[in-house]
Amino acid sequence: MNSLAAHIDHTLLKPDATLTQIEQLCKEARENHFFSVCVNSSYVPFCKKTLAGSNTRVCAVIGFPLGAMSPEVKAFETKWCVENGADEIDMVLHVGALKEGRNDYVRNDIRGVVQAAQGKTVKVIIETALLTNEEKSLACRLSQEAKAHFVKTCSGFSGGGATIEDVKLMKAAVGEDLQVKASGGIRDLASAKAMLAAGASRLGTSSGIVILKNQLAVGDY
Repeated sequence: MNSLAAHIDHTLLKPDATLTQIEQLCKEARENHFFSVCVNSSYVPFCKKTLAGSNTRVCAVIGFPLGAMSPEVKAFETKWCVENGADEIDMVLHVGALKEGRNDYVRNDIRGVVQAAQGKTVKVIIETALLTNEEKSLACRLSQEAKAHFVKTCSGFSGGGATIEDVKLMKAAVGEDLQVKASGGIRDLASAKAMLAAGASRLGTSSGIVILKNQLAVGDY
């Protein structure tokens, strides 16, 4: 098994993704021993069935991509995903609430997903491109207080992408209590290695295969 592959969540979150493309995603993940496939929630049952017998996990995104859904809706979506085979959950933080200082709301929003996940790994997408450094650190602290397992840089839908500086900042904020997932714009081997060296332990990318082949991918995620 390629050790780099074990850090990659093989991702397809485009709104025009088809079931045929999701099936191909699962095939590639199985063949390359990626850690997981990361998909929208409706595809969770299909991915779980398609990946049966492999070590590749199923990761579902929650409240995606804006994060502005009600906490109850996010918790319900999480519960449904876990009941239908999701092994991990990537939820989008409510960015507007964070920026206006509604810390209790943000913390409880994350906590509701963590509780609904029933012990499954929860990653909080904080949308670094929309935040100041102070807000990034606050998002990390609130995720930590809500008992999430990871903080994640970006959804890929709000501009920007993962940066070395953000990964270092996030890792410094959470220490050893949480892990960091870098996602957004990781399309070549050098970038992937740099993110891991900066403190990320997981990479979200749709370019996993070309990364493993040390090629440069063309795309947004």
